[in-house]
Amino acid sequence: MHSFPAYRYQSATSDPASGGAGGGDRALVDHTDTDHADSDHTDNDPHRWLEAVDSSEALAWVADQNRRTLERFEDAEFETLQAGLREILDADDRIPFVVKRGEHYYNFWQDAEHPRGLWRRTTWESYRQARPAWEVLIDVDALNAAEGENWVWHGASCLEPETPEAPWERALVSLSRGGADADVTREFDLIDKRWVDDDGEAGFERPEAKGGMSWIDRDTVFVYTDFGADSLTSSGYPRYVKRWRRGQPMADATTLFEAGKRELMAIGFRDRTRGFERDFIHHALAFYEQRLIELLPDGEAFPIEVPLSAQAVVHRDWLLVHLRDDWTLGSESETAVSYPSGALLAIDYPAFKRGDRGFTVLFTPDAHRSLEGFEWTRHYLVLDVLEDVKHRLQVLTPGQGDAWAPQPIPGLPDAGEIGVAAVDDEESDELFVITTDYLTPTTLSRMDLAQCDPASSDERLETIKRAPSFFESQGMRVTQRFAVSQDGTRIPYFLVLPEGATSGHGDRPAQPLPTLLYGYGGFEISLTPHYIAGAGRSWLSRGGAYVVANIRGGGEYGPRWHRAALKGERHKAFEDFAAVAEDLVAAGITTPERLGIQGGSNGGLLVGNMITRYPDHFAAAVCEVPLLDMRRYHQLLAGASWMAEYGDPDSADWDDFLKDYSPYHNLREGVDYPAVLFTTSTRDDRVHPGHARKMMAKMAAMGAGDVYYFENTEGGHGGAADNAQRARLSALAWRFLWDRLGGAR
Repeated sequence: MHSFPAYRYQSATSDPASGGAGGGDRALVDHTDTDHADSDHTDNDPHRWLEAVDSSEALAWVADQNRRTLERFEDAEFETLQAGLREILDADDRIPFVVKRGEHYYNFWQDAEHPRGLWRRTTWESYRQARPAWEVLIDVDALNAAEGENWVWHGASCLEPETPEAPWERALVSLSRGGADADVTREFDLIDKRWVDDDGEAGFERPEAKGGMSWIDRDTVFVYTDFGADSLTSSGYPRYVKRWRRGQPMADATTLFEAGKRELMAIGFRDRTRGFERDFIHHALAFYEQRLIELLPDGEAFPIEVPLSAQAVVHRDWLLVHLRDDWTLGSESETAVSYPSGALLAIDYPAFKRGDRGFTVLFTPDAHRSLEGFEWTRHYLVLDVLEDVKHRLQVLTPGQGDAWAPQPIPGLPDAGEIGVAAVDDEESDELFVITTDYLTPTTLSRMDLAQCDPASSDERLETIKRAPSFFESQGMRVTQRFAVSQDGTRIPYFLVLPEGATSGHGDRPAQPLPTLLYGYGGFEISLTPHYIAGAGRSWLSRGGAYVVANIRGGGEYGPRWHRAALKGERHKAFEDFAAVAEDLVAAGITTPERLGIQGGSNGGLLVGNMITRYPDHFAAAVCEVPLLDMRRYHQLLAGASWMAEYGDPDSADWDDFLKDYSPYHNLREGVDYPAVLFTTSTRDDRVHPGHARKMMAKMAAMGAGDVYYFENTEGGHGGAADNAQRARLSALAWRFLWDRLGGAR
């Protein structure tokens, strides 16, 4: 699905066939902007030495903390949890999700036998079988053994051939050392199943850096990477997009575009849709400001003039514009046309280039509905609409006027997660449809929109594969509730209750339950229901309740929901989360002594603020790969890229609001804080591990009590590089939470 922002600025080359994200430890660079260093807030930090990622002193501290944590929690119960989680992650009857490239369906797969994974493919006839016959293209574990490396799969982008009959010959494969965002890119031969330069042919190969490559044609690519001095933005992302020809030194590649030093990044890509081949630059000025620029065949550039905050997508004859802010076209009241934030607009793209601005409105949000994303097939456009955090899919037929009228897709669940992906938007109107919810394992189906009559009860939805069940859900219940935040806003949340919990009145259990509350609340990212195999086996099956809060800052109600907790309004996200906690207690679901919280990345910032602002609301907190030092976040790794979300600490923003939600600066002596487990990764080159390290060190120095820390040496921002590491981290969190919340109170 297309969703806003169109690009999250992490991996520009990943094909959905890759199944992975992350990349590289040699590029762990602290992009500190020394021009803005503030000694009043940094030089007096006694724990700043922990920001030196690979220093012997810092790593010794990490080893001591890891040892202390594992000695406390790595027991028989931990081993049972870990074994159960490994069983889930390594199950050979999981759904191997695929993407179609020519006659093959590609998949990336990890299990116990192949911890770093296999990139493989099969035919449709084989894929439909219970056990497909896979052709292995790259065995990452074997590659590591041969090269003495610790590669983690980061994605593959396949080159579409010039004609439908021609074979798919080449791919650009991205690999990272240890799992961070920086990676290398190599060219791979899909026919001979070898690296292109193995037999002496000049192959494309990009050294390790944040950035990537994308195909123009068989002998030409766009490359955007670290080209040397001053070639990265202050956020550590590529400034330059170049055209690189086969056999040419990368240093001699032709510069096509240059982003500003303090802008976010730029990438280049070719739309290879047959008959509509076009080259584009995606220029990100800031996280929520972006331009789409077409590079015309005559060498001129055509910037698509829509609001910088909007997402622009060109597909065949159409330009779609998804608005984040209100937009008024025309200068006089008689002719001016206004479109609201969150709307989706369409226009004939050639006409737009000629100056036409007569947009057709395809979707308008309201108090309950927002556009989560959209997907093109050959002849249709599918909208994914969230209605009070429930998916509603609509099919539109491109055309003029009423031709765009939406029609529902019949036969889909009323609640839960529904995802769609075009099987092949060049050739067909077929969709992969993925359905799931908190208690229902995922089902993968296939449907052909060209044969789907919305007025018919015949849904033509063909089940292809069903994921196994990993816990007994009979007797468990899922309900959606609404809490009222401090300013009166209704905040939705999903409550999953274990078997037998509702023997009291309504949703009220007979006695308060150990309860885990999860949240994120940032970057316009929505939290929608999905099968919680790990939580089901490790928490619900033991009698715990599980809660997901759809707080402001997320995307559940579109841009307005996100904007409501942006920068100086961030406190509303924390107030929303606290309101959900209070509602759970008022409803008798739990008590503060049995309530725990969890969140990662931006959700780690949320957890950090709940610890410092509402310490009496919770008994335990799991804070994963977090942002916590908001005074220096913009000077650490990719932090500068998030100033549009949080604010600029080197401006009045610090005194106006940032210092009020910097958890590291708001710890206080003598406060009875909840028990906390901090987790991060040494190889995280997105959110600096120094955040978690320093928060742990400060709490320990204060004698804050029941606080633990674990840092995985691999894994990047995801925290883990393989299933064994994922299971260990998850088991540690569940063991910690049950220890603090699961006993009788």
